[in-house]
Amino acid sequence: MRMTIRLILAILSTLLEEIALAAIILWGLPQLGIHIPLAGLIALMATLVVYAVITYRLGSKVLGKKPVVGLPDMVGSRGKAVTPLDPEGLVRIKGELWESTSADRRINTGEEVIVVEQDGLKLTVRRDKSGRKRE
Repeated sequence: MRMTIRLILAILSTLLEEIALAAIILWGLPQLGIHIPLAGLIALMATLVVYAVITYRLGSKVLGKKPVVGLPDMVGSRGKAVTPLDPEGLVRIKGELWESTSADRRINTGEEVIVVEQDGLKLTVRRDKSGRKRE
């Protein structure tokens, strides 16, 4: 339902923008002695429609993403080491980079990890040997 309402509003706002721009180009600019050919107006309108469609699709994709929950829910999350953890480095969990400390010895870049505890904004991770796919 929300997607349908957002789509209708996006179409209406794009149409209103197109009408306003056409009015300015067809009636406003000639008053100032500026004349734009009809082909130029059509090309401009087509460009604006393509832009509106692209921004709508990208915006819908972002709005449809599941929100990343905060730190209290990070324990048990799976990710991947972005830098070597020896013992500190960066891991990517749920699409975000986190400063981490390794509970194991050294964890190499690209290894799967699981969060075992947290201390403020720093996570403690261990190699994920379960074979489950990361989030």
